[in-house]
Amino acid sequence: AKRRTPAAIATSMRKPLKLLPNCLLLYRHTRPYTPTAANPVPAASAVLRDLDLLDAGELAPTPRVYHSFITACAQSKNLEDARKIHAHLASSRFAGDAFLDNSLIHLYCKCGSVLEARKVFDEMRRKDMVSWTSLIAGFAQNDMPAEAIGLLPGMLKGRFKPNGFTFASLLKAASAYADSGIGRQIHALAVKCGWHEDVYVGSALLDMYARCGKMDMATAVFDKLDSKNGVSWNALISGFARKGDGETALMAFAEMLRSGFEATHFTYSSVFSSIARLGALEQGKWVHAHVIKSRQKLTAFVGNTLLDMYAKSGSMIDARKVFDRVDNKDLVTWNTMLTAFAQYGLGKEAVSHFEEMRKSGVYLNQITFLCILTACSHGGLVKEGKRYFEMMKEYDLEPEIDHYVTVVALLGRAGLLNYALVFIFKMPMEPTAAVWGALLAACRMHRNAKVGQFAADHVFELDPDDTGPPVLLYNIYASTGQWDAAARVRRMMKTTGVKKEPACSWVELENSVHMFVANDDTHPRAEEIYKTWGEISKKIRKEGYVPDMDYVLLRVDDQEREANLQYHSEKLALAFALIEMPAGATIRIMKNIRICGDCHSAFKYISKAFGREVVVRDTNRFHHFSNGSCSCGDYW
Repeated sequence: AKRRTPAAIATSMRKPLKLLPNCLLLYRHTRPYTPTAANPVPAASAVLRDLDLLDAGELAPTPRVYHSFITACAQSKNLEDARKIHAHLASSRFAGDAFLDNSLIHLYCKCGSVLEARKVFDEMRRKDMVSWTSLIAGFAQNDMPAEAIGLLPGMLKGRFKPNGFTFASLLKAASAYADSGIGRQIHALAVKCGWHEDVYVGSALLDMYARCGKMDMATAVFDKLDSKNGVSWNALISGFARKGDGETALMAFAEMLRSGFEATHFTYSSVFSSIARLGALEQGKWVHAHVIKSRQKLTAFVGNTLLDMYAKSGSMIDARKVFDRVDNKDLVTWNTMLTAFAQYGLGKEAVSHFEEMRKSGVYLNQITFLCILTACSHGGLVKEGKRYFEMMKEYDLEPEIDHYVTVVALLGRAGLLNYALVFIFKMPMEPTAAVWGALLAACRMHRNAKVGQFAADHVFELDPDDTGPPVLLYNIYASTGQWDAAARVRRMMKTTGVKKEPACSWVELENSVHMFVANDDTHPRAEEIYKTWGEISKKIRKEGYVPDMDYVLLRVDDQEREANLQYHSEKLALAFALIEMPAGATIRIMKNIRICGDCHSAFKYISKAFGREVVVRDTNRFHHFSNGSCSCGDYW
């Protein structure tokens, strides 16, 4: 085709050519328009003003002009502007142009109006590969997986062969269906079409299997990729992180670095999440050092997971430092710090932080209130907890079941069991097993067998498969000396196959994890550990420690009770840490169940007698022992 100059266009329109901005002159060139720093895509509002230039005849209407308008609007994601451009295009001579209709589909999907994109698609006289792929991608990106996958049969019926972009979008949609086998079917189609070895389709396959929790398949896909990229590595690492396999995620991260790939903020976020679950502080510090060396800015996206990692690894000081250094803190940043205060039982600090959130103008959501209610529950701040629960109405937030569970725990832990019962009866929804379970746990704390049995009966009815409540009920009866009732619960547990989870504790030393169970003699240095604990026990007894026999829930004599207390898993872990760690180093111990009350008392004496800080992370919270006291204030 003969190239027309701007002057020729003006002559054909029989109007004088006005001097237009440089970016608009670019629209009238026949060469493709590429946005640059000097000539960027115009803002959507400017584009809409330029529609008037089209109407006035001062700008020649061409497909390239309309496409530039659509491109600018897609960047701003302004739905109203998109509709105006669409209406203008529909009344022009380019209505029905396949290229522009495909651009409109993409535009509406970017603006979040996939139904309008579907309408454009349905009204197209002649669809092509781009039409199908654009709409499938739009549905997938807007969390409408069923609609995305539902387009595939029609696409194949029209004899269109999916390409790499199509498969990437279909696999993203398939990740929402973990057990349906849809992902495997799309994988098979990719193999049939010859796209399974493409690095981008392969990365999408890997991510799909990882999100579905099928890490064996994800690893198999990863190993078969001829050329791996950062996306495929990130998909593999995040898959292990979501699965809770932190050790493998860390090994994959190390292998990624050895292979010459640079870590991104997505990589670091997944790795920090994995370390947070493990509570591996030294590993976390190593990865944090790597972030600093990479000179990447500490954005909220990475900072939030880094903060969470330090908090869950037992270092509140480092968690607070990270919070202070995060640029442009978002709601997740504030909530994560609030959660950390709650987990450590620092109720007053949590309240101060929450009030700071309110003053800063940050939006408070239901998670924020759940965090502050948990902090009040752990800190015994009943008055504040009640006030914050009522405050949810001021923010137009409707309490969910988790909020009610936390308030029951707040009242119950404070010994207000009757008030907790009244609160449950007044709930606007049916109490769940979790609600009654919170009351049962409070009854264990206050040794109230009557209310405990009442709560337990409701839990057994609502969730008969939960193994925790029978154990709690047994402990209530045993701690109050009601051995006949305890025996009855024990027989019920045996009949239903309920088994108490064995307690174990572990400590990380020099990138190695050492695990212990009660009366453990399997450790290579068991003899030295037992000898050390004997010396520790003698020293803290001189300081005033007396073994608390109430925590031995067996019908035996006092001598046997005391012997039973001596070698709990957390005590053995602490003895080993004192042997191995340098003087003055903080000891961090993890435990799979709630810390024993006698061990809690012993650790307070140890922290003072040996001048050590000890941090214990159990299933419920953190206990930071220092100079003879605990961060929980003995309210746990």
